[in-house]
Amino acid sequence: MDPLTEAEPFRLLFVCTGNTCRSPMAEAIARRRIEQLGWAQVQVSSAGVGAWDGSPASGGAVRAAERSGLDLSTHTSTYLTPELVDSSDLILTMSARHVMRALELGAGERVAMLTGFAAGEQGADRATGIPDPIGGPDEEYAATFDVLDDLIEQVLLRLEPMMNP
Repeated sequence: MDPLTEAEPFRLLFVCTGNTCRSPMAEAIARRRIEQLGWAQVQVSSAGVGAWDGSPASGGAVRAAERSGLDLSTHTSTYLTPELVDSSDLILTMSARHVMRALELGAGERVAMLTGFAAGEQGADRATGIPDPIGGPDEEYAATFDVLDDLIEQVLLRLEPMMNP
């Protein structure tokens, strides 16, 4: 990835299955951290490979985000489309299956599993997925949120040289 010019935004997309749990939490975490870093040129969104457009975030995800001062109450799910893939500079997924779907939609080298990208080049081959907390207790959502929070911090550290050349 090349350093950014001020004229063009960098579009970061998080992808999971239904776009009601993991990817909305990742989007909210990344937005807050990016805002704190002052990276005005970065746009963050999320989508799902099996999403129903317009579904709300799951209750567990809303409560897990709320615990950290983030609001998912207005989130509505988005289905992953070729147009969304095409307009994204980096697509980070929650599982290998999500990577495969993004590749089918034309993502090319712009897609990676979140865990692998966060680990850097060395960790990409050993990347594991992030379990889906859907239907689980709030503790599962909170644990998933914490994992996402740590991974996104690592992702942003990897992106920093490009954002501040």
